[in-house]
Amino acid sequence: MPILPTEPRRRATLIAAAVAVVCAGAVAFVAFGPLSASPTPTHSVAATPTAAPTATRTPSSTPEPGKVDAIDAPESTTVAAVRGDSVPVSRTAGGAATTTLSNPQASGAPLVFRVVDQQDGWAEVQLAQRPNGSTGWVPTSAVTLSEDPYAIVVTRSTNTLDLYKSGRVVHSYPVATGTGGTPSPTGRFALTELLAPTNAGYGPYAYGTTAFSDVLNSFGGGPGQIGLHGTDDTSSIGTAASHGCIRMHNADISALAELLPLGTPFQVR
Repeated sequence: MPILPTEPRRRATLIAAAVAVVCAGAVAFVAFGPLSASPTPTHSVAATPTAAPTATRTPSSTPEPGKVDAIDAPESTTVAAVRGDSVPVSRTAGGAATTTLSNPQASGAPLVFRVVDQQDGWAEVQLAQRPNGSTGWVPTSAVTLSEDPYAIVVTRSTNTLDLYKSGRVVHSYPVATGTGGTPSPTGRFALTELLAPTNAGYGPYAYGTTAFSDVLNSFGGGPGQIGLHGTDDTSSIGTAASHGCIRMHNADISALAELLPLGTPFQVR
């Protein structure tokens, strides 16, 4: 299979959209489209929160800290880019479709999945929905399969993000993770969207992910989805400071935006 291009923004279509994720406050984003090496969006959507974001918690109390999982950074990961304007998703390989997902997504980002298994013309893919780790099966005839050499691993105990290429660490970045009351959820996830914040405070880029908060069912008008983004609060980097999102220095998230395709494995441990 061909290696995915290393400039994911070149594979998106530039449209205006608003998406809220779990961050330090309500955020609206627009999807980036085909751009040059020094990208400048042709237009954006202004979005200013009118009030402080509200959060809806699960009935349970703050969960006990999860066990630290072994690092999962494969030499490559198969990703599936949807070819048409939608794709049917089934519970089992060869089964009847239980839902249909649109391409592009509501944000304007192309629909790309991390593949976790394949069987006889079907690919099991990770879905951006609760509960975390949800998967479904899509026909391989409806997608283009490619190999992604990258993976990222966030370690909460050290507030670091390690970038892997072909199974080896190539860079380590300091990050901010979730607080004790709103921890970043642990598990094996994937990057789903590359977005550009339209209001101050969140840096030049943000990745949407398949991860959702374990304690916030909603936040800032969104579903409690976890993002990987920049920040203007550099003092928070290296600490547990967010509502679950992973914050990076703006230069660091910009570097990742040049490298990481959608579907890249994203582990939090």
